Amino acid sequence: MSADASGMDAVFKALADPTRRLLLDRLRQQNGQTLRQLCEHLEMARQSATQHLDLLQQANLVTVVRRGRERLHYLNPAPIHEIEQRWISGFDKPRLHAISAIKNQAEEQAMINTTASAPSYVYVTYIRASAEQVWQALTDADLTARYWGHANVSDWQPDSTWEHQRLDGSGPDVVGRVLHTEPPTRLVITFEAPGEEAADGPSVVTFLVEPHHDIVRLTVTHENLTDPAMLNGISQGWPAVLANLKSLLETGEVLPHAPWEMPQSTASQWGAASSRS
Repeated sequence: MSADASGMDAVFKALADPTRRLLLDRLRQQNGQTLRQLCEHLEMARQSATQHLDLLQQANLVTVVRRGRERLHYLNPAPIHEIEQRWISGFDKPRLHAISAIKNQAEEQAMINTTASAPSYVYVTYIRASAEQVWQALTDADLTARYWGHANVSDWQPDSTWEHQRLDGSGPDVVGRVLHTEPPTRLVITFEAPGEEAADGPSVVTFLVEPHHDIVRLTVTHENLTDPAMLNGISQGWPAVLANLKSLLETGEVLPHAPWEMPQSTASQWGAASSRS
């Protein structure tokens, strides 16, 4: 059995249990909860809840971010996105309604967290590459131009500036400063439009690269988002950019079409309509 098939089996096994679906629902409603917060709405012991969360982690449906002594649990949309791409997007609308129970367990859009110190958006993907290769892909201007459509330009030293420059030379779309750099495993940058000064300061993006044998786990957290519109934008943007990065590192080529140019999927549109009804 291939690694992809084994991983997908773990996702479907995790989604098959109603308690685990309930946990995902809780995280969809409010992302970044501790074990204690999750257990407040469940009639089960913490040990049992921990076992369910461990299975969700193994299936990559939930990721854990440490904040001091706390372990905060976040919904990871990547596996559900893969299910949607492989099986759901080609179905007509009646069939989408029939399988909406799966969709409702993990929306691709993350939810805004009410805890100011916690990340507002978390995305996890696994890449067959070395940590050094992923680091270079994140920081090399020529490579970012290939998979992102913009060149990320900086010397990547602490307190240096960085720019997300358009390839036509018309200037940057995004600017910021390098807050922390620990090659090849951790990079923290501010992220804002040129000339903007948010009242609560710029948003902050953290790239965490964790190697394991011949693969890495890349976790992207984007915190201090200004409003739901920004959340919606990065929720659509990060999966597309990281899918292109993954393709480039694993195959030597980016995806045949820019993934961020795809129209919103039928499943996502239906989900948005359902949430408004």
